[in-house]
Formats: sequence, structure tokens, C-alpha cells
Amino acid sequence: MSKLQWKLILTVGLLGLALYFLFPSWQWYRMPQQEREEHEKMRDSIVSKTLNLGLDLRGGTHLLLELDPSKLQPGVDLNDALDRAREIIRNRIDQFGVSEPLIARQGERWIVVQMPGIKDPQRAKDLIGRTALLEFRLVDNSPALGEITDKLRAKNATIEDINKYPEIAKLLPAGTQLFQGKEGQYYLLKSTPEMTGAYLTNAKVELGGQFGYPHVSLEFNNEGARIFARVTEANVEKNLAIVLDGVVQSAPVIRTRIPDGKAIIEGNFSMDDAKLLATVLRAGALPAPVRIIEERTVGPTLGDDSIKYGVMSALIGCLAVVVFMMVYYGFSGLIANFALLLNLGLLLGMMASLHSTLTLPGIAGIALTLGMAVDANVLILERVRDELAAGKTTRLAIDAGYEKAFSAIIDSNITTLIAAALLFQFGTGPIKGFAVTLTIGIVISMFTAITVTKMIYEILFREHIIETVKF
Repeated sequence: MSKLQWKLILTVGLLGLALYFLFPSWQWYRMPQQEREEHEKMRDSIVSKTLNLGLDLRGGTHLLLELDPSKLQPGVDLNDALDRAREIIRNRIDQFGVSEPLIARQGERWIVVQMPGIKDPQRAKDLIGRTALLEFRLVDNSPALGEITDKLRAKNATIEDINKYPEIAKLLPAGTQLFQGKEGQYYLLKSTPEMTGAYLTNAKVELGGQFGYPHVSLEFNNEGARIFARVTEANVEKNLAIVLDGVVQSAPVIRTRIPDGKAIIEGNFSMDDAKLLATVLRAGALPAPVRIIEERTVGPTLGDDSIKYGVMSALIGCLAVVVFMMVYYGFSGLIANFALLLNLGLLLGMMASLHSTLTLPGIAGIALTLGMAVDANVLILERVRDELAAGKTTRLAIDAGYEKAFSAIIDSNITTLIAAALLFQFGTGPIKGFAVTLTIGIVISMFTAITVTKMIYEILFREHIIETVKF
């Protein structure tokens, strides 16, 4: 086959692939909202094939978290702690089922979290903000507990206030700490935990007990199982408290040695609470507490408006360009417009194949890409005009126009790619989305402007469909 036939096959093949990857997105966004939610709950394969919408288009929650450096363990580097916290938060959100979240460091001790389409922002905040420090501590059944409890209630004090009341602190037996339980009662626990959640390998929700309430089942690794067996063997008939983030979840009595490295956390959980607890335990404990210092919620209605006006502005811009090219360049402008539409289709198809997230800055990147594509065609057509003015035939003028415009097109696109690379390297969130869209679009625009349009001219001249073209 000739070189021209290979170009035609490549172009048709790329267009077919773009339509193939875009079809699930077209199918997805034609579905009623309720049907989409059912697919998302089931995590069907179609969900992973669609072109995602970002927070500003779909709605959702934006959080800015601050890590507390004062609570880090001695010797722990803040940068390492931030990286670890980011990965733990990512694992928690992935298990929570949020599609395409954005989790990125910002500044010295902050983490940005964006969760598109989140339906329950409060549960998401509970999931992210919990330190999830799991400890197993022996209960001290000291008589001093009753006196401490009476004094705390008399002063309407909390455990955090205990240092304000020396007469309460003096009642604490040596080597113990006071903890509060979920139901508001107080526990005297040994100051040193017998073991922590560092040995945890799995946490899952199960139903059990006399009334079939949900509880969280824990499994430890081999070393954790040995420690747990030793602790339970040495403390039969004593209470072992399960403490999560400083709150006693339950304090069951050790009836016998437990050699298999398994334990359960009970506490009259609802099914949703038990699932949330199991999720944060599986993902691991944060290296230090985080607090939410900024929260923004984007409603679905605002997202729909963003889509409507963003698409409308892009369409108006494209229509203006199409009309200008047809009026100013005639038939050649029509060929340039075809390349423009092909550029848009290939760009969206590439983004869909990569399961990219489309945001408002991404739409801006698409608009700029289309502008760059038109710019390349204008450079070519103006060079062709110059060659025609110099007395060359149409066929020779077209070949010379493409050849002489090539360097200018390459220079302009390479400088834009360098800018996009810097935006991607140093930008965050939507800025990176803009850079990715712009980069993909520029590469495609060079293909459509240089290869596809020239191929069309070659076919038209070879098949004698046209003999001359006005520029």
C-alpha cells in the first residue's frame, strides 16, 4: 500500500478508537441519575470506563487538612509524615468508594482533598479526620475510679480538664491513665498499651452476638498473634480495653488465652458505623492528628451550571472560529474545520481511554488546544498564499506551504508544551488537569493540522476531485 493509504488507515483507526472509548461516557451521561447511582454502588465496569467529571463540574466536597507536627513521634520527619498521611487518606477514600479523588500536598503541613460526587460530606470528614490509633490496654480496677468519677461529675469536667483539678489528678494510681468510653463512663487503664494496631492485617464487619449486632473483627500478623496470645494468657479474667483515638470502644473480660491472633470490637454499632471503623483500621493510623481548616461544598446544581455554561462558551468559540475559517479561506477553511472537529474527538477519546477527570480548567485547556490547532492551519494556509502569489501552481504551493510552515508550528507548540510541563510539575489539582489536557491536545493538533489536512489535499488531487483551490 502507498504512504497515503497508510495515513488514511491510521486516521480512520484513531477516529474509531476515539469513538469506542467515548461510547461508554455517552451511554453513562444519558442514564437517569438514579440508575447511575445504582451502577456506582455496584462498582460496575462501566464506571471505570467513563470520562470523569471533576469537583467543579460534578459537585462534591473540598477539604484542606492540617497535620499537627507537635503530635509526631520523636525522630519522625515532617515530610515523611505528610507523605504517609496522604497515602493513608488515599487508602481510606478508595475504600470509601469515591471515584477519582484528588489528594495532594500543599505547603509545609497541609493536604488538599477533593471528593467529586460525594453524597455524605460528614461521613467523609469522619473517615478522613480520624487518627485511628488502635491500642489494647489492661483495665485497672482500682477503688480510686469511683472517687475520680464522682469528682469529674461534680465539677462537670471532662478528661481533658483533669490537669486543671490537681485533687483529681492525685487520685490516679501510679502507672495508670483515665479514659472515657463511648457511653460516657470512665476507665482507669494502664499507661503503657500491651499492643497497638501496628500489627493489624485486616478489619472487617461481621454480625454476631446474642442479637446479631454488627461488630468489627480484627486479625493480626504472626508477631501480633504471638503478643496477643501472651497478653491474654497472662491476664485471664481481667478486662482488656480496646481504645481507638483515646476512646474506649469496649473492655471485654479475657476468658481464656487467644492463640489465633483474632479479636473483635463491640459497641452497639450501626452497620454504617461498623463499616466506617473497619475502613479506617484497614487503612492504618495517621502519623499525627489532622484537623480540617477549610471546607467547601459544591452542589450538583452548581456543577450542572458549570457544565452548561462551560460547554456553551466552548461551542460559541468553536462556532466563531469555524465561520471565520470558512469565510476567509473558503474550501480550504472547510478542510481546516474538519481537522478541528477531528482534533476535538481524538482529544476527548484519549482522555476517556486514560479515564481522565474533566474540570473547568480542563475545558479551558481544550479551548486553548483548539485555538492552537487553528493557529497551525492559519500558518499553513498563509504560507500557501505566499507561494501562489509567487507564481507556483496550486499543488506545488500546497507542498511548499506545509514545508515552510512546519518549523514555525513546531516552535510554537514546543514552547507551549514546555509551559504545560512546568504547570504540571509545580501546579496542583485543576492546574495539573489544565496542563494534561493542553499537552494531549497539542500533540493531537500537530497530527491533525500537519498530517490529516495534507492527506485530504493529496486525496482530492489524486482522485481529480479538485484541480485548484482558492486560498
